[in-house]
Amino acid sequence: MQYILSILDLQGKLPVPYGPYHIFCLVLTAILTAVAIHYGRRHGEKQIRLVLLLTSLLVAGLEIYKQINFTFGDGSSAPAYQWYAFPFQFCSTPMYVGLLAALTKHGKVHRALCAYLATYSVFAGTCVMFYPNSVFVHTVGINIQTMICHGAMVVIGGYLLGSGYVKMEAKTVLRAMPVFACAVAMAAGMNELAHAAGIEGFNMFFISPYEACTLPVYSLVHNAVPFPVNLCIYVLGFT
Repeated sequence: MQYILSILDLQGKLPVPYGPYHIFCLVLTAILTAVAIHYGRRHGEKQIRLVLLLTSLLVAGLEIYKQINFTFGDGSSAPAYQWYAFPFQFCSTPMYVGLLAALTKHGKVHRALCAYLATYSVFAGTCVMFYPNSVFVHTVGINIQTMICHGAMVVIGGYLLGSGYVKMEAKTVLRAMPVFACAVAMAAGMNELAHAAGIEGFNMFFISPYEACTLPVYSLVHNAVPFPVNLCIYVLGFT
């Protein structure tokens, strides 16, 4: 078991933004997005649901690896869970939303979930792909995991828009907005529960009033206004 954990925690040189590894990931993401748009035009609902399902399962599998690595990867005899890595950050939500979109019946909920994957998800994934400073570490597997997961957000968004399954129009964002608002509300609830339980470092969506906020721009209002107003600014700002 220790040998397997050591392989999962293989260490390497820290990638730098716009270094060889980052450039490779950007080019690969661009190529895969173009391919997804091309083939998406030929796909119907059945194929689109299958792509969403398989992508969500792939990302979920990589997330499980990340959780194992962050818990046991340091080789400590008394491993401790790293609460900051709990899988419900903004960029984690496409994993759940994609799975729900693949399995829910065609209707308002399904359309809203797909709209989220083509708007908020693409925005978040693109931001990280072009500004990955905080996601690169010395662990080789984690660097691969984070680029696949964030790159997949861009690819799937392009796939849904390129196929015409999600329309490129203003009301698509409005249709997706309740999904994002629900995710933010869930993150806020989790932060409150974690604080009540005395858990430190737990900061889903980086909106916890009990933890320092490092998000650009949003950090300026994080502690300057009442928390409910704070959340409204967060949702409207990303929208």
